[in-house]
Amino acid sequence: MKGKIIKGIAGFYYVHVPMDDNIYECKAKGIFRNQNIKPLVGDDVLIDTDNQPEGCGTISGILPRKNELIRPAVANVDQAMVIFAAAEPDPNLNLLDRFLIMMQKQKLDTVVCFNKMDIADEKELALLEETYRLCGYQVVFTSLRRQDGILGLREMLKGKTTVLAGPSGVGKSTFINLLQPEARMETGNVSSKIKRGKHTTRHSELIYVEQDTYVMDTPGFSSLYINEIEKEELKSYFTEFKEYEEGCRFGGCSHLNEPGCAVKQALADEKISKIRYGNYVVLYNELKDKKRY
Repeated sequence: MKGKIIKGIAGFYYVHVPMDDNIYECKAKGIFRNQNIKPLVGDDVLIDTDNQPEGCGTISGILPRKNELIRPAVANVDQAMVIFAAAEPDPNLNLLDRFLIMMQKQKLDTVVCFNKMDIADEKELALLEETYRLCGYQVVFTSLRRQDGILGLREMLKGKTTVLAGPSGVGKSTFINLLQPEARMETGNVSSKIKRGKHTTRHSELIYVEQDTYVMDTPGFSSLYINEIEKEELKSYFTEFKEYEEGCRFGGCSHLNEPGCAVKQALADEKISKIRYGNYVVLYNELKDKKRY
């Protein structure tokens, strides 16, 4: 039978088989270990249930992977959806840009979702939309508490495997519970004192929503390091710079202190977001200093 690994714990793999809509507890054949191949959550696999207890099986084949993400470790992902709160807590846009860089590096199309729009200031919402639409992202606003926007999000997920990312307390687990009530994801209330969420997701797991549609909730992050990239590479992840870079006086311009920088001129002309450029500078300096430690 053909199925998809939705969870892996301590050498056991839980495989969802759409044909009978059951989940089988499986061990992988020793040949994979001998070939140094580790099954991943998201792998499409063949399982053998002959001579096995009911609900159990053996993974006998791993089908070719479309892609493989390192963080989180998952295969065959179609897109990412980064969920941040528009308010309570205020969105940490430096952290959001780190997520977007991480997803871009892994060549993953990403939707930016701002939740809790019902308690956010309209001017702030307009600024968020303008900032991230200008650099090419699809931006959506929701109030999961009121279930506003849920139908649009469901449509975006249809027929795809989607990784949900974002800090704790912004509504990822609530979203999964709305999509698939049987998932019963644990939700964490935001502390009224610190306005931060409790960490509620402890392992990577795919949730079956409907035919060919899976979502993965990932552990919440409060910080995210992007040390895997070099400072010279960083500007390529800020796509809004590209249309101006050819006008820079110097090749390899870092868009920081060089004279004749067309990107800084576009910033002065308000064609590039000050928020995004500010985050670029912070991240560039962080990468520049990383080898000192």
